[in-house]
Amino acid sequence: MAWDEWEQIKADVAAKGPTNTQLNQAPAEGEASPADLKSNRKTWIRVGEGISGLKGGVGKALTKLTDGQAGLGDTTGSVSAAAQKELYDSWKKYVSDVRGRCEALGGLLQQAGHDLSKSDKEALADLKRLQVNYEDTKPVGGQSKDK
Repeated sequence: MAWDEWEQIKADVAAKGPTNTQLNQAPAEGEASPADLKSNRKTWIRVGEGISGLKGGVGKALTKLTDGQAGLGDTTGSVSAAAQKELYDSWKKYVSDVRGRCEALGGLLQQAGHDLSKSDKEALADLKRLQVNYEDTKPVGGQSKDK
């Protein structure tokens, strides 16, 4: 579920007004009991490990990309070779960032599994820092160059 969607759900609940909160008592009719509110730590940890594990496959792709670029040599005087080098540099950075994002996001999810006591604000701050570090590239077509 996207974070914005989660924030919208919370806002909708807040707009409905206060709810009956009962501590150490049976819930009011129609309300969820604490036993209904569960989070499986092992699931969070496994998902985090799975996402962190993606970095291995992305790393192999990066190696193949680098191997495929080997031997290009000096691109001076060849417009197509210069364009290929520019494309390679762009994709190398992008794939490296994807690898880093897998590692960072996987770590956050594993941490969430180990410690489910973070507040929503703290979790959102962690995700926003990740978003800033790995801001996606511009839409297809890239950026125009001044010529």
